[in-house]
Amino acid sequence: MTTYWRALRRRILTPDVSQTRLDVRGFHIKSPAARTVLETVGQSFLAGFSAAAESRTDEEFAPRLDEFERRFRGFAYEGAAMALAIVDGLSPVRGRRVERFLDGAGSAHVYMAYVGVGWAMARLPRLLWRRLAMPDPLLRWLALDGYGFHQAYFHTDRYVRARYQEPGFRWPGGGPPGYANRAIDQGIGRALWFVCGTDPDLVVDTIGRFAPHRRADLFGGAGLAATYAGGGDEAELRAFWQRAGEYRPQLAQGSAFGATARVRAGLVVPHNELAAEVFCGMSTARAAELTEQRRPNTPDGDQLPAYEIWRQRVADEFVAIGRN
Repeated sequence: MTTYWRALRRRILTPDVSQTRLDVRGFHIKSPAARTVLETVGQSFLAGFSAAAESRTDEEFAPRLDEFERRFRGFAYEGAAMALAIVDGLSPVRGRRVERFLDGAGSAHVYMAYVGVGWAMARLPRLLWRRLAMPDPLLRWLALDGYGFHQAYFHTDRYVRARYQEPGFRWPGGGPPGYANRAIDQGIGRALWFVCGTDPDLVVDTIGRFAPHRRADLFGGAGLAATYAGGGDEAELRAFWQRAGEYRPQLAQGSAFGATARVRAGLVVPHNELAAEVFCGMSTARAAELTEQRRPNTPDGDQLPAYEIWRQRVADEFVAIGRN
């Protein structure tokens, strides 16, 4: 009976795989190859979600995540974290699945795991958000990145085409007033890489329709997705870099964060190296090293969280070495 209920929970909670198809979403289809990449990302995410949703322990599903192709494995971990967060949020008692995941099988994929928690936020009633584990005060902002990605991916007309931004967005993570929407914009920027089918010109044109004060965060998110997920060839990435103009430091910062996530998880593949070289002028290993060196160990300030100070330090480093 327990197995039956876990399987039922998986079927109820797991989004329909058809929702990862670009044509269903109404996203731009640049080429068959790019379409395959983006749809495989979505399928890997849902497979990881499904594996975690019907499991009792990490030991039951984590080995299955490691069977995914290296390029797409991180997305399976992201989906698993979303499922665990939803289980925690719906549990009648305080759930600890996400905390155990972060301390164990998901520790190498911590960046993707926090993003997965943000996906769960988008699917749970807000009154349950306080049940979700976000123990790292620096990385907790990645949950809002995940929330923003989800909203732009599934509510594209509102968040991308109408450029909606919720006034006075509130969440249990706290932090300086007003920064939550900036973190959400970073996730929206990541989603634009998918919405625009990895077409850099379309990404830049779409960002250009947003208010100027939002564009730096959008470029940062797009740079992270172009590096982590891939789908653009060298000529397209170089064109993206050229067209980013004044936002090249943010594009490089996002790329460096994407490289860092790949390096930490041991999932570096050729397209990550290519993007890091184009955007950062260095290898993924060096970009990750630079990012870790600029990691703050101070609490949030009154105006900016430590996470944003971290992002600015990394962006400033690329300005200093001439990547602008």
